[in-house]
Formats: sequence, structure tokens, C-alpha cells
Amino acid sequence: MSSQFSGVIPPVVTPRHADGSIDTASLQNLTKHLLDGGVSGLFVLGSSAEVPYMTNAERAQVVNTIAEANAGSVPLIVGANEQTTNRVIEEAKRMVDLGADALVVTSMYYAIGNAEETETHFRSIHAAVDSPVFAYDVPVRTHFKLPTDLLVRLGRDGVIAGVKDSSGDDVSFRQLLLAARDIDNFDIFTGHEVVVDGALLGGAQGVVPGLGNVDPRGYRNLVDAAVSGDWAKAAAEQDRLADLFEIVYTPKGRVSGGAAGLGAFKTALQIMGVIESNTMSAPMQALNEEETTAIKVILERNGLV
Repeated sequence: MSSQFSGVIPPVVTPRHADGSIDTASLQNLTKHLLDGGVSGLFVLGSSAEVPYMTNAERAQVVNTIAEANAGSVPLIVGANEQTTNRVIEEAKRMVDLGADALVVTSMYYAIGNAEETETHFRSIHAAVDSPVFAYDVPVRTHFKLPTDLLVRLGRDGVIAGVKDSSGDDVSFRQLLLAARDIDNFDIFTGHEVVVDGALLGGAQGVVPGLGNVDPRGYRNLVDAAVSGDWAKAAAEQDRLADLFEIVYTPKGRVSGGAAGLGAFKTALQIMGVIESNTMSAPMQALNEEETTAIKVILERNGLV
């Protein structure tokens, strides 16, 4: 394991009241739920937080609320989500002022760039902010897959502190692990909830699982088993979490993909009594009573309710 960032760092979801406003009480309770579950960090303002839907004021409110509830217990790794370099730098500085211990940054989006421009993008951000920067490889949202050679070069030069990989490309992920194996304090995390045991076996430093909002202790147990070398126990826990992940398929096409996955996490947390409402950011729809009942069945068979 790296000495800098490792373990379970869930991307914290954003509870909302039925009227759509941020539910700070539920967010504080969720933060406590995650800390009690043994997480080693909190990823704030990621995709699971519904960050593209937030106003600037809501982003600040969420970071402040989580920082207060966390009270320095674990590192806060905060997304600086904007389309282009100067906008990211401005947002990154704002997040550091709000308490970010590290930043997560994607390649440019909406703007059409290439690998050379992307390298300049990350180098410029590194030069402008005095905090570790993680590259967030999420081509489903940016429409650009971060090249392995670029990530390794940026890592060797100390421009990025690591990578949060949500590409879904297991081949390139393994190639990145191999290519970066000798880089000190370069931390690679998988965002893939159901193949964490394989990622850790390959040398990843940890996991950023959206499902970790629901069952942080399960992911903590998985990582602990892997660190101790008990791969059979790690695989068994991964199998259980893969079954729990079935909650995201309960809507069966009724809502958008984003509303299905994040809505399932919120609905599960509502059933468990962690948050008050499963309300989504507009215009996404919340999961309905039938879907809620189906999720409860899955939670029950996994011992979460």
C-alpha cells in the first residue's frame, strides 16, 4: 500500500430534501455512517454526488458540511469539476480554501482537446495549486480516454499524485498498474465496484466505490482481507458486494442510467435510515415504491436491514 492515499474512499452522494434543497442533516449522518464503516478517505463532489447538477453555492455547502462532520478524521479528496483549464484552476483553489486535502480533476470536456492539450491541462493545474491532484479517467463523461503513457509520464514528473480509474477498461487499468509500479507515492484507485479484489491483486492502492455509500464496512473488510493476503476472504466479500450491486438494476429502464445507479444508492440509504429522502437532482426522477421494495429485498439478503 502507498504511504499517501489508500484503502476505501467512497464518492459521497448528496442527499436532498423533497423540495430539492441540500439536506445537510442527512449529509452529516451519511458522513458519520461512512466514518463508522471504516473508510480511509472521502471523495467529495464526484459523479456520485451529482456534481454537474449543483450550483456553486451548493458545492460549497456540501464541502463545508462534510468537512465539519469529518472534523479531520480522514482526508477529503474533492472534485474540481469544470470544462477547461482556467476554470478548473479557479474551482480547485476554491475547493482548497474550503478544506480539500487533495483534488480530483478530469480532462477537459465540452471543449474538444487531444493528448497534448490534456498534458498541458494537468501541468498547468499542478503549477497553479499546492495540493495533490488526482487524474480522473472517466471517458463516459469526458469522451476522452486518458492514455496510459500520459498518466505514467505525469506521475513520474510529480504532476499528478495518482489516478481514479472509472474507464471500465480493465486491460488499460492493468497496463497502468504495471507501468506505474515503480513510481513512489503514485496511488491508483479503481472506481469499479465489482472487481475490486482483482484490482487490488494487480497492485491498486484502493477503491472509490459508489456502492461504498451503502456498505462501507463491506469494502473495508474486502481491502483488509486483501492487505493481509487472504484472497479467498477478499473474493467472498467481493461476491457478496456484487450481489448487493444488483440494486442498481431495479429500475429496469424506467429512469436514466445516472438516476438508476445513484437513485439506487440513495434509496438504499433511505431504507437503512441513513438519509431522509431519495430525491434526485432535477431533472432526474427518484425511484418509485416498486423499485424501493425490490431494493429492500436485496438489502435484507445482504444483512443491511
